[in-house]
Amino acid sequence: MNIRVIELERLPAMGETLQTDAEIAPKTERLIHQVEAIRLTANVTLDESRRSQLGQFMTPSPVAQLMAAMFDDLGGDIHLLDAGAGVGSLTAALIENATTRKIPPRSITANTYELEPLLLSHLEKTTALCRETCKQANISFINRIRPLNFIEEATSILRGDLFSERIQPRFNRAILNPPYCKVNSASTVRKLLRSVGIETSNLYTAFVALAIKLLETDGELVAITPRSFCNGPYFKPFRELLLKEMSLTHIHIFHARNKAFKGDAVLQENIIFHAIKAKVASRVLISSSTCANDPNIVHRWIERHEVVNPADPDLFIHIATEENDAATTLRVRGLPCSLEDLNIKVSTGRVVDFRSRKFLRMEPEASTVPLIYPSHFKDGFISWPKLHGRKPNAIIEHASTTDLLVPSGMYVLVKRFSSKEERRRIVAAIYDPRRLRKEWVGFENHLNYFHVDGKGLTRNVAKGLALFLNSSIVDQYFRLFSGHTQVNAADLRSLRYPSIRQLKQLGNRIKNKIPDQERIDEIIEETVFSKLL
Repeated sequence: MNIRVIELERLPAMGETLQTDAEIAPKTERLIHQVEAIRLTANVTLDESRRSQLGQFMTPSPVAQLMAAMFDDLGGDIHLLDAGAGVGSLTAALIENATTRKIPPRSITANTYELEPLLLSHLEKTTALCRETCKQANISFINRIRPLNFIEEATSILRGDLFSERIQPRFNRAILNPPYCKVNSASTVRKLLRSVGIETSNLYTAFVALAIKLLETDGELVAITPRSFCNGPYFKPFRELLLKEMSLTHIHIFHARNKAFKGDAVLQENIIFHAIKAKVASRVLISSSTCANDPNIVHRWIERHEVVNPADPDLFIHIATEENDAATTLRVRGLPCSLEDLNIKVSTGRVVDFRSRKFLRMEPEASTVPLIYPSHFKDGFISWPKLHGRKPNAIIEHASTTDLLVPSGMYVLVKRFSSKEERRRIVAAIYDPRRLRKEWVGFENHLNYFHVDGKGLTRNVAKGLALFLNSSIVDQYFRLFSGHTQVNAADLRSLRYPSIRQLKQLGNRIKNKIPDQERIDEIIEETVFSKLL
């Protein structure tokens, strides 16, 4: 469906019509383009290595406009939080959008947090332009540039340490492009976050979590962040906070991972999401585009339970942009078993090669056992040894390596990282002990392995499991909740699986080689999903 961007920038309320391009264009160009020029000038002044280290990537104007348009209500008295404001692009975009609304705000108080000294003068220029725009629209404007550490001040407010201040900052709207940077578990930042009940391993989720806690009831949040918080064990506490305190109403996804911040060579897959505090939404709008100013934005409403399955203890967030995606989600969720039901476990390979270097050997020796890397995958099985390659083929069997090895048996291995050339995110292979004839084996840390209490699976179950994991429908489902190429053991635990009987039936269809993709999908359809109709 071809939809004008300006028509999708804000969804109309029931019975409301949006202004036309001609009605809003003069105002839009005046502020947004000037602030974009400020951003581009500031970009040149920042040290590239420092930007990458601190996760400083300022918001391009098309992205800022898309984000500002997601707010449901910009009327009344707006108390805005813009943490990690940069040059103020997001604040400017919100103000620009607010002046075009049928019901504009009476007043805007902008609280912009920015620590980078090189950006503060640029931020002052932006807020001066914002003040002039508000003046022309008869909107009262108060600006508070806060050259403070947002995490320090926010945690202090939440702990009640700032009672001595005459004016406590209040926020009913938050617009964020937070920094992306890992937080060390022993760092001061981590301790500050824990002091207010926030457990997270990255600055971007820390900023969003603090904004959520600081928002007033019915307050609105719009943020652009990496998609990585949608799944995985590290971000589960953040998902619990987000889904408990806020109601997701709109998620926008970019089809190309390098388009949102295309001028800054950011390859992290990003999403924009809108949420309202303490409001229960039964449906969520999912929109998608190649980039922020793509005129062909696709959007669809889906039920909330299709985004977050209430029965999922990990609270993974699924983003189905098309009807086929929703159908895939329902089919996979409808499978009968969890890994626990199957009495099967999945773990990460125990051999971290740089820590065990003195025990590794490029070629097998009398005192060694096989060491399996992703490079040993071939046609759905393990082909070992791979001589004259870059990786070792063996590890010495020694008292110091006992805990790194597992007894020989039928295992299903899954690559933790897939290469760009591979068609699927999940790539599985079978470790068949009859091909290697060794009592023990080591699985390198870049692999996940399926087992039964540390030992191998039965032959047909292992073959059937590998066939299932290599299917297109599992790949499609995985992409709906994971925005990166890494496959963690927790991701594999979150999947639903066929029954043991179905896995055995699948295993009977494999001999010495995994079939091609088309045949895999036919077998899965015939054996697994036709039984569910």
